[in-house]
Amino acid sequence: MAGTGAPAALTVRGRGLYAALTAALLAMLLGALDGMIVGTAMPQIVGELGGFDLLSWVVTVYLLAIAATTPVWGKLSDMYGRKSTFMISIVVFVLGSVLSGMAQDMTQLIAFRSLQGLGAGGLMVGALALLGTLIPPREQGKYQGIMSAVMGLAMVSGPLAGGVITDQFGWRWCFYVNVPVGALALVLISGLRLPRTPRSGARVDYPGVLLLALAVSALVLVTTWGGKEYAWTSPVLLSVAACGALAFLVLLRVERRTAEPVLPLALFKTANFSLITLVGLLLGAVLTSAVTFLPIFGQSSQGSSATGSGLTLLPMFAAMVLVGLFAGRFITATGKYKVVVLLGGCFLTAGSFLIASADRGTGSFFSGACMAALGVGMGLLTQTTVLVSMQSAPVEDLGAASGAATLARTLGGSIGVAVSGALFARAVASVPAPGGGASSPEGAGTLDRAALDQLPSAVRESYQNAVAHGASHVFVFTGVLAAVALAAAFLLREEPLRSAAAPQDDESAPRGPAEGASIGTGRTGSAESEQGRRNSP
Repeated sequence: MAGTGAPAALTVRGRGLYAALTAALLAMLLGALDGMIVGTAMPQIVGELGGFDLLSWVVTVYLLAIAATTPVWGKLSDMYGRKSTFMISIVVFVLGSVLSGMAQDMTQLIAFRSLQGLGAGGLMVGALALLGTLIPPREQGKYQGIMSAVMGLAMVSGPLAGGVITDQFGWRWCFYVNVPVGALALVLISGLRLPRTPRSGARVDYPGVLLLALAVSALVLVTTWGGKEYAWTSPVLLSVAACGALAFLVLLRVERRTAEPVLPLALFKTANFSLITLVGLLLGAVLTSAVTFLPIFGQSSQGSSATGSGLTLLPMFAAMVLVGLFAGRFITATGKYKVVVLLGGCFLTAGSFLIASADRGTGSFFSGACMAALGVGMGLLTQTTVLVSMQSAPVEDLGAASGAATLARTLGGSIGVAVSGALFARAVASVPAPGGGASSPEGAGTLDRAALDQLPSAVRESYQNAVAHGASHVFVFTGVLAAVALAAAFLLREEPLRSAAAPQDDESAPRGPAEGASIGTGRTGSAESEQGRRNSP
């Protein structure tokens, strides 16, 4: 496996390491919280700024910017240093947040949200690449539980925090709250002397960046618009899909020939990297579908309140956090990760199919147990997939590897929720709406307990059964995806984890063309031979 040599010992320890860890976790928290906090404030935003017809673009442009720039940030960190690119991404995100909070109309808000998304694309990637550089894979397990706890905290507290901020301070503070957190992360990271990865001095792969942005943007737009803004077979959607497919094919050709590809295809020659990227993509689909449709099932089928449906997710998130702590310590103590991925796939599959068997009369104990099983699978896989991705890549490609892992999970979530939404809508659409006509997935999501109580008993029961049936379809689908992830996990090879991180050096040092040798892999050679290795299909 690439990168399994014996690099120099880690030199960032003690306060420096904890400062870097804190900065990375703050950045991860910023990226994870933002979407959930802002979503809660949408009614007030529309009430003040107007532009209801543009509301969906506030979310869409943010997701587009994140998806399109995630791998670019990863590659830039490989070429120009982890610290500098990480700090720039934080600055861009905070600037976009401030401008979004100052927006005077919906058009301005959409433009500033796109800038915020550009920075957000580098937050998670920068944090993972930074930790991957400072902490060797063998030791990263110690910190997996902390990272899982941060993600779980964001998922649980995001909507609640958004509601409190909006009610007490106004919707603009949902953006302004990012400023002090981002400033603290910058202060912590600015004083660190971090490792750098020597590069060949090649120029940025601008054609690759553009083609990758087009391909990813097309995929996000298709999955976001499909079945909502446009029919799946509409000319608009088919045209966008065709443009995305063409951009992807041209991207593959360009990336084989460029000196510093934004998406190094050689990474995917490593079987473990390809397999764990697939597992991460499927995990993203399962996680996003669960977070989206479990609250809808609780409110529209079982008649719980919005708060109650949110609380039903606690067993899943609590199990996710607790198991993440255990998984990290196990990997650190044993150096074994395949068994963790296998167990994660098993629990993810079992949890999905168990939830699929639930109906409107299912008790809270059984529902909680099913969601806890799902959370165990997520906790075992969430950080382990990232660890294996970065372990499977050369040290000089940690940024690209973390970018690919993050992008895979993002795209998996986008694709998964689109397919899940289509399955859910098909089941619910056959039920007449309260005022006559066909129902819709949007209508299903907004019929809370108060609205359900106003329906005639026969219509209400029929509607709740249809929602339960739709949710069952969703989780049968996620169960199949989890089973595929489990099959991929069986094909992983157990490789020894690197026990040392990248050597310490000053990022400001000049980078000459002769610095093309890989760090810590036992390989030497000219920049030209390194280029040939990295670009091989």
